[in-house]
Parts: sequence; C-alpha cells; structure tokens
Amino acid sequence: MSMISCCGLDCSKCEAFLATQADDDAKRAEVAKQWSARYNADIKPEHINCDGCRSQGRMFFYCSDVCELRKCCQEKDLEHCAACDMYACDKLERFFEVAPEARRALDALRREYE
Repeated sequence: MSMISCCGLDCSKCEAFLATQADDDAKRAEVAKQWSARYNADIKPEHINCDGCRSQGRMFFYCSDVCELRKCCQEKDLEHCAACDMYACDKLERFFEVAPEARRALDALRREYE
C-alpha cells in the first residue's frame, strides 16, 4: 500500500519509514550514515524515526520541521500538493528536478481533481 506524502514521495518506500516500522536499529544506523553523506548533514540513528509525512506519529525532523512543501499543505489544509489550485508551483517544480517520481505520483492524483 502506498502512502503518498504532501510532496508526492511514497512514504511506504522511504528508508526511514521502513527502518521505523521494523524497529531495526541497525537499519536506522545505516540510513543515518547514508543520508549524512548524501545530504552533507549530521543525521544520527535516533533521527531515523518516522511513521509517514501525513501521520500523527513520529516523523523525520526534516519532514516535520523543515519541509516547505509539507508546511504549505498544512497551511492550506491539503492532503498533498496535487490538491492545490497552484499545482505545480515553483517550489514543487524545483523539487521535481531531484524527485521525478514525486511528479508522477502527484500527476496521477491531480487527475482526480480535474
């Protein structure tokens, strides 16, 4: 079952989500190491706890505290960017450059609103 986030990524395929759901500390450490290198950030294994972007549970700090797309959806009371009347805004277009799979997911959801 997919869990499409605000930005269009599938939380059910996210390494942090998978490690959290399995309660796998070794996987958390592996993900933290990979993401620290990939994003040039200091990500610790204890940061790798997430029940999904749109959940009321645990959330990776970037998604909960930093992600502009998620904050925008919350401010507009939208499930995801595809439901927005400004789809696809400049911020989202820039995100699609690094995550083309998010565009495919949101485009599919967008068809439900047309």
